Amino acid sequence: MLDPIVKTIEVPCDQQKAFTVFLDEMASWWPLDKFTTSMMKGAPAKSIKVDTREGGKIIEIGSDDSETLWGTITTYDPYGFFSMDFHIPGPPAFEVGKFSHVEVKFTKLAEQQTQVELTQTNLEVFEDMAEGVHGGYNFGWGLIFEQAYKEACSS
Repeated sequence: MLDPIVKTIEVPCDQQKAFTVFLDEMASWWPLDKFTTSMMKGAPAKSIKVDTREGGKIIEIGSDDSETLWGTITTYDPYGFFSMDFHIPGPPAFEVGKFSHVEVKFTKLAEQQTQVELTQTNLEVFEDMAEGVHGGYNFGWGLIFEQAYKEACSS
């Protein structure tokens, strides 16, 4: 069994803004020219749509206006917590209905200070590819979450 990927950061904004930036403003901070299915095909994504509710979808809008499901929100507790089944496609093994699970928890530390913890689990579902997928996501979240998202919360 693989250890979960856990990334914890502190951001210089209140809990509501931290939550809102993560979901509602995802297209503004996610590196669309690096970590998208469109880039796997050679072109940056145009945007990301997020339906912020339980059962809502997170969808990448490709350079050709195609839509790719990234995730389905499984728990939605505004400003405190959300979780999603993370479906980002890639190699063929990803495209057979297998997905990992991502949880993001927002904890108020002070008026303008929030701790945000991202945990990704269920990577074992990728079987022989699991260790490589784990390493890739661990690296990717460092750039996406610990850098790009944190910077977006700082502005």
